[in-house]
Amino acid sequence: MPLVSVILPTWNRASWLSASIDSVLTQTFRDFELIVVNDGSTDDTSRLLEQYGAEIKVIDLPENRGVSYARNRGLDQATGEWLAFLDSDDQWLPQKLEKQLRRYREQPQVKIHFTDEIWIRNGIRVNPMKKHQKHEGWIFIPGLSLCLMAPSAIMIHRDIFEACGNFDEQLPVCEDYDLWLRITARYPVALLNEKLMIRYGGHEDQLSCRSWGNDRYRVQSLKKILETVPLSAEYRQAAIEKLIEKSRILAQGFGRHGDPELSKYYAELATTFQNSGWRSDSFEQ
Repeated sequence: MPLVSVILPTWNRASWLSASIDSVLTQTFRDFELIVVNDGSTDDTSRLLEQYGAEIKVIDLPENRGVSYARNRGLDQATGEWLAFLDSDDQWLPQKLEKQLRRYREQPQVKIHFTDEIWIRNGIRVNPMKKHQKHEGWIFIPGLSLCLMAPSAIMIHRDIFEACGNFDEQLPVCEDYDLWLRITARYPVALLNEKLMIRYGGHEDQLSCRSWGNDRYRVQSLKKILETVPLSAEYRQAAIEKLIEKSRILAQGFGRHGDPELSKYYAELATTFQNSGWRSDSFEQ
């Protein structure tokens, strides 16, 4: 069995896909399997994947089911002790896996490792904003505002998924935010502070660009976590405060966008969590 299973979901990105696959196949660390999940693509993806032959494993899904479903089907077939992900519009630098595994050997008690990244937006290299600053250790609280770890930068031990579950297939976006919160509520993470992944943004098919108000899915995740995940008193209060903050912003935003029903829903959700007994210690570890 390989030490690392790399899972690469893709949907109608034939123009990007070769560069992503090649960035895995040219890694200096070689003990891996690459599983490409073709999520019902209707472009030239299938023909392109055939050209790689036995270098990759391909899972062909009959219809487009979303990135969470595709990643989870890759996880079902993965045989490696470690799991890594690459989005089909991102690329790895050649030493990404080698350096992450070296860091693990230096910190064997940590089973979630991620790297820094290079950002390219509309063909131009840009610097991340201050709010995207990387953290390591116990990052649950700083991760409440937004997703701080790109899936393409992550390497996670299989045991973590067995303990915390897979990607939530009900979330069209922010599925990584949801999973990272479930994980970082229980485990510390290690940052390899090197730019070992290239993250491309600004193109029309990028998930985060498809609709306004992606914080609605973060609120959905926060509500689910508060209902189902045992949290310390500190983490629980921080999650409640963030849910209230995001709900109020969404209420105002949907009001401006002419959706009074959703505006009312988020206003009432904020009030419910502000005034109810959710601050109790009933879920405290």
